[in-house]
Amino acid sequence: MKWETRVTSLLGIQYPIIQGGLAYLAYSDLAAAVSNAGGLGQITAMSLETPEHLREEIKSVKMKTNKPFGVNFAIGQHGRPFEKMLDVAIDEQVPVITMTGGNPTPIFEQLKGVNTKKLVLVAARRQAEKAEELGADAVMVVGQEGGGHLGKFDTGTFVLIPQVVDSVSIPVIASGGIGDGRGLMAALSLGAEGIEMGTRFIATKECYHAHNVYKEMLVNGTENDTVVIKRSLGAPGRAIANEWTNKILDIERKNNGYEGLKHYISGRANKNFIYDGKNKEGFAWAGQVMGLIKDIPTVSQLFTRMIKEAEHIRTTWGH
Repeated sequence: MKWETRVTSLLGIQYPIIQGGLAYLAYSDLAAAVSNAGGLGQITAMSLETPEHLREEIKSVKMKTNKPFGVNFAIGQHGRPFEKMLDVAIDEQVPVITMTGGNPTPIFEQLKGVNTKKLVLVAARRQAEKAEELGADAVMVVGQEGGGHLGKFDTGTFVLIPQVVDSVSIPVIASGGIGDGRGLMAALSLGAEGIEMGTRFIATKECYHAHNVYKEMLVNGTENDTVVIKRSLGAPGRAIANEWTNKILDIERKNNGYEGLKHYISGRANKNFIYDGKNKEGFAWAGQVMGLIKDIPTVSQLFTRMIKEAEHIRTTWGH
């Protein structure tokens, strides 16, 4: 079966499946594996220490795949300026730039006249309309089931996707709660023309940076084992529930603000868990889709299974 949508045409990919930005985890091995499997893999720019590190990762992806890939810019992550990082992506002629968090306007300004596809992650209809006005080629729309940073409203994917589809003319990519071929078909039936997955790609062999403790918790946990932190800062994000997130929520209830939270929500605390497996000394992002994750396949195996599931559904719908 053919899987042509406006998203596959726009990005030059075989299947309308995009790997999320994944702070501290989305590097060349995973990005190349996803692109080689027929989707769009991504590198996360702002988790890298310097522009030269980004250049090395981009060159590494190019050595591992001749397929399109993206570089994700988490605006406002670590409060670091992104301009020099973006200069590297432009210089290396990266095919796709994606933007998450914060106001993407400065990135669009810097990309004027640059021949790259521009995708923006949004969590509300108005944000999607704004992204289209700015010149986005497509929007990725995340419902509150998703892992990592979410919108300020608790709108689920099933309600949010059709809303956005009805309000913009550019292609919509569904994100949040999707981890298999059924999720892909559900997204397409809601009017989306592709999907983005984050948590599901962490539990793959090629996500080498993620510690096995993290991966096993994704496999063994349920949708009830996640919690939303950082609401009090206006930057809610879904993480695996543990003693550390309990501390964060307790500090938030006491209204201790950013100063009270900064140690607990730092990049170091995140890395303690995801890199070192110290699940009592940090936190790890994860979506409710962990309730659907039962194994740790290769990216290629995951794609094969998802497409088989989705094609079975397409066949049954034809009757």
